[in-house]
Amino acid sequence: MRNVGIIGAGQIGSAMAKVLAESGRWSVIASRRKVHELEELRRLGVRVTSDNREVAANSDIVIIAVKPYKAVDVLKEISDLVEGKIVISVAAAVPIKKLKAAAPGAKIVRAMPNIAVMVKASFTAYSKGPDLDSKDEAVVVQLLREMGEAHEVDEELMDAVTALSGSGPAYIATLIEAMAYAGLKVGLPRDFAYLSSAYTVFGTAKLYLESGRHPAEIKEMVLTPAGTTIEGIFYLEESGIRTAVMKAVEAATKRAKEIAKKLNEGD
Repeated sequence: MRNVGIIGAGQIGSAMAKVLAESGRWSVIASRRKVHELEELRRLGVRVTSDNREVAANSDIVIIAVKPYKAVDVLKEISDLVEGKIVISVAAAVPIKKLKAAAPGAKIVRAMPNIAVMVKASFTAYSKGPDLDSKDEAVVVQLLREMGEAHEVDEELMDAVTALSGSGPAYIATLIEAMAYAGLKVGLPRDFAYLSSAYTVFGTAKLYLESGRHPAEIKEMVLTPAGTTIEGIFYLEESGIRTAVMKAVEAATKRAKEIAKKLNEGD
């Protein structure tokens, strides 16, 4: 059983700690300034502390889950304790080069999960630093896949990943809410409208992932001449839904790059 430390057990960090602890394959220690807020993790067998150095000293793998502007300072604080260890940063916008400079002896991985880690359905993209060998990467993938799916990407794509899959649950939640509102408008009960909307999104995603069918093919399977679906699609296309989604992701990517530039000024 490997020892995993999580520094910054906030929303994402706590979710990761919970998933890893519940798997029974990892021994977990987590830190947070307000350690009294980690009672749920403690009940799951997670060792909790307010001391980041205690986490680093007692871990084979360290996950940095603090706010981006704190990531470098945290790494400097524990630098001497993570030499030769794998350090996975989930802090958005902070590049591997900067993380490596803060902890030169660590094997750095930059990762971007999303909030669906809470239900073991995150899509996590990761980029590896120069010191990570194939054996180390296999461990990283094993750990990340406890929380959902994980895929390697070039680091230059991480801002786009942040905007698409990192922010993506907010887009999908907005879609579910919009579909539920539509259900309310045509007379469906509130709970039923939300449940049916959520399951429709879930089922369509599952169909795409498991069948390998292109989304356009799935759509064509539902369309019939002069039917109800084509009538709805007509209004979706008229409203510019594709353009709206593309503009949203483009704008989020631009903002991610702006944040990264601000965080990395002076390097």
